[in-house]
Amino acid sequence: MPNFHELENAMPVAPLKIVALPSAQKMGERINQYMVEFRKKAHNDKVKNDPAFHGYIENDYLVNFELPRFGTGEAKAHFRESIRGKDLFILVDVCNHSITYDINGYTNHMSPDDHYQDLKRVIAACNGKAKRVNVIMPFLYEGRQHKRNGRESLDCAYALTELRDMGISNFVTFDAHDPRVQNAIPLNGFDNFTSPYHFTRALLHSEPDLLVDKDHLIVISPDEGALDRAIYFASVLGVDTGMFYKRRDYSTIVNGKNPIVAHEFLGDNIDGKDVIIIDDMISSGGSMLDTSRQLKQRNARRVYICCTFGLFTDGLKAFDEAYEHDYFDKVVVTDLTYLPPEIYQRPYFVETDMSKFVASIIDFINHDVSLSNVMETTDKIHEILDSYNKRTLYEE
Repeated sequence: MPNFHELENAMPVAPLKIVALPSAQKMGERINQYMVEFRKKAHNDKVKNDPAFHGYIENDYLVNFELPRFGTGEAKAHFRESIRGKDLFILVDVCNHSITYDINGYTNHMSPDDHYQDLKRVIAACNGKAKRVNVIMPFLYEGRQHKRNGRESLDCAYALTELRDMGISNFVTFDAHDPRVQNAIPLNGFDNFTSPYHFTRALLHSEPDLLVDKDHLIVISPDEGALDRAIYFASVLGVDTGMFYKRRDYSTIVNGKNPIVAHEFLGDNIDGKDVIIIDDMISSGGSMLDTSRQLKQRNARRVYICCTFGLFTDGLKAFDEAYEHDYFDKVVVTDLTYLPPEIYQRPYFVETDMSKFVASIIDFINHDVSLSNVMETTDKIHEILDSYNKRTLYEE
């Protein structure tokens, strides 16, 4: 855990409680385990008799609650324990489509809208009794609808202002499609974390023979929107970067977006180099696979796809076929959103566990300690690269 000593010199805002909605239950359980481990290591000489540390060391920080539904599909939130005076952290995965409920005799899969409504129900059930309410939403709800073109709704901005009006103190998300959407709530806490360190760890653990230098590795952005991520990642690794430009047909709309006509590559020669493609999400995967195919046609040695969110909205068939054609070598994604169970059987899949990192974020926010302690990962990436280059890579 980063800068553990800073927590030892800080007091918690209030007793900690975690509300893991059904969509994020598995991650919530892992975070809870880390929190129990963290707290048992800290403040042991202070917590016994200091009322400021009441409830600091617990065997379980998860709140007992339920979200029952009526036959019409309507729902409500119900806490089965008191949350008065607690520092509440609500964890939700709006992309978990595996959760179902019955409505008029039919089975309905929960959409992002359903998960967002459940989040608001839980906040409403607090009745203003919690000391502070914080929301951790890894995939930003409606994050791709962050700007207005013509007669369109601004769903993401409205959702943030709605949560602000409900009394949210801090909002935590990961790799927001456009972090400037936080301008909708300029006076509230909005923290956007990225995953380059975790990509580095996962990739180096899965590939024992990578040469991380500008002669053997390059980082590619699949479009202009991900260029900032690619530039940062490349600069930390000490390698070159490039990008693809998406030519779209703006006269046509298919599935809510303008179809891509072609990908044009802008960058240096990649002949014989390993390539890392970095982006915030894999949706259907069509654009990412086309980028990978073109890189292999340009004689890239190996292609690694690194994305924070693996949504795979069209299933895994296209990825299976692309892997068989040797268009890419690995797909590295986090566990911040729901992943289909079958993906764990794929030889190209690499998962990076983010639960310890999220637990660290919760611990720092609960102590009101600067989040720069967990945001600044450049030194950590350099450390793991040095260890890898010496072939003494370790696990945390």
